[in-house]
Amino acid sequence: MGADYSPHNEVSGALEAVKAAAGRFRVLLVGKKELLEKELQGYSGYQKENVEILDASEVITMDDEPVSALRQKKDSSIVIALKALKDKRADAFVSAGNTGAVMSGATLELGRISGVSRPMIGSQFPRDIGGFTLVFDVGATVDAKPHWMKEYGIMGSIYAEKIFGIQNPSVGLLSVGEERAKGNELTLETANLLEQTNLNFIGNVEGRDILAGKADIVLCDGFTGNIILKFAESVLPALKSRVKKYSEVGIFNKFKAAITASVLRSSLKDFDYQEYGGVPLLGVKGVVIIGHGSSTPRAIRTMLLRAEEMVNKDMCGTIAKAFQQ
Repeated sequence: MGADYSPHNEVSGALEAVKAAAGRFRVLLVGKKELLEKELQGYSGYQKENVEILDASEVITMDDEPVSALRQKKDSSIVIALKALKDKRADAFVSAGNTGAVMSGATLELGRISGVSRPMIGSQFPRDIGGFTLVFDVGATVDAKPHWMKEYGIMGSIYAEKIFGIQNPSVGLLSVGEERAKGNELTLETANLLEQTNLNFIGNVEGRDILAGKADIVLCDGFTGNIILKFAESVLPALKSRVKKYSEVGIFNKFKAAITASVLRSSLKDFDYQEYGGVPLLGVKGVVIIGHGSSTPRAIRTMLLRAEEMVNKDMCGTIAKAFQQ
């Protein structure tokens, strides 16, 4: 209920996902019942047997302080949805609401997988050679400690293998240079720990290596990762804006811009966040995917389908086994 275009985009995306899944799963729409029922009236012929409303009278907004809001708004859609996941009424939780509240709520309500110091979120960045580079952490925890970063590498490798089918994924550590001696105290100590694991650790990588695809997984602290993520998300809108301004100069420019826009749409499609929907929160006892506050119906649909995949491939169970060992 707390996203930018709630509940229209959430309902529309959920119905698209239900249709695409062809009966493989059901969706619980968690929020103000009267608003959700009204929204559903606009869709004729949707599969009612695969959609259920779970009433939640309160809303955590984007402006709310996450932890305080979780304590004060016990009947919010985020809290009620997380309880449904914890109580096994649901198998996964997808939200485009307050990111901090989702992360804090998931950690407090579901708990961390045994052995995991801090949950993390990851995002995928398109490579110029095709495919994606996965970056962890992109903002679950702003600061980091070396042993947290080692855990990010373990969880990230499991995610890459399970979801993308990458066997023995290569892991790089984001630093200011490829040389082993370069970096700050965090990266130097983290490298020492990673070298002692069974991960396919290839050493330091630089920012330019993310899109070049030098490593399947790139590790960094959440502060750095979130800056990278937000910058990457600004690339496509910035290019679109430049093309639009260029087209306004004259009819000939408009003609050339039309051709350019078509090329940009095709070649930069993978930079559009809607293609992957949201980011997984790994390390908690449940499948949780967090989307943009401005998530479109297509992004919501993508998140739900990815959540189904994570459940079917037992992402949480596989991570738990890895940390038991």
